[in-house]
Amino acid sequence: MSDLEKYRLFSEHEKTIPLFSKGWWMDAVCPDEWNVILIEENERINAALPYYLKQEIGLKAIQKAPLTQNQKVWIRFPEEQKYEKKLSYEMKMLNAVIEKIEQMNLTKYQQYLHYSLTNWLPFFWKGYSQTTRYTYVIYDTSNMEQLYNNLNSNVRKLIRKAKKLVQVKENLSIGEFFDLNRMTFERHNMAIPYSFEIVSRIDQQCKERNARKILYCVDENDKIHAAAYFVWDEESVYYLMSGSVPEFRHSQSLTLLLYEGIKLAHKLGKKFDFEGSMKKNIEHHFRQFGAMQVPYHNIFKEF
Repeated sequence: MSDLEKYRLFSEHEKTIPLFSKGWWMDAVCPDEWNVILIEENERINAALPYYLKQEIGLKAIQKAPLTQNQKVWIRFPEEQKYEKKLSYEMKMLNAVIEKIEQMNLTKYQQYLHYSLTNWLPFFWKGYSQTTRYTYVIYDTSNMEQLYNNLNSNVRKLIRKAKKLVQVKENLSIGEFFDLNRMTFERHNMAIPYSFEIVSRIDQQCKERNARKILYCVDENDKIHAAAYFVWDEESVYYLMSGSVPEFRHSQSLTLLLYEGIKLAHKLGKKFDFEGSMKKNIEHHFRQFGAMQVPYHNIFKEF
């Protein structure tokens, strides 16, 4: 059995592997262009890191996969380790992963690593560089009254405004959603950075696993104002994509849909991950929902 086949089976059932590091997710976003580093002992996987490999003439690079927030260096830690022992073991596994990266004859390496990894020293010691990125996470969604009170007063005002103008519905078709999503990029004179085929594969894979919901807002004339696409794994609901009709942005439908996403996380008993943004206006909006700022590493190296 190949490493890919092993990992597909392993990640399907290992609950501590996040959504964006699942084998089926990688099959959806970059089929035939991904692989995995496995560190094994006695046929047991002790560490794993999936990666998107881009190969062109003169280029062999590990880079961020489309629509994939970050990826996890998954490590199987021995039980009941003291902190020093656990950190030493983590160093050992990270060094083993880096050694395999170094053997791949890459021209460039870049990955955003899941925020569960706080220690990037082994990468630093091997000549890699790092910048910090941020997401916003609501860790505890159990108390909706408290969550609502934690919202910035401006966000509460925008939600009340939206509720007077639109109602929230479910299950927009993926084609209609993609058209709305594309409008968001076109409004900024940008081409959408992923294809309908990728979004369609994600949708199919998530539907099969009951791991997605499309919510959208319509007004009294049945005009769609905005839509949001949420996905989830065993621990978190993620705000993956959204789109809005430019002429209806005043209705604040996306603010309402984000709040509905938090309510979805509450219903499912999961964290809510805004997926972050380094853009100032988006970061400011996410922060107003009372979420915690969470850093994660962008690790990179040119060879």
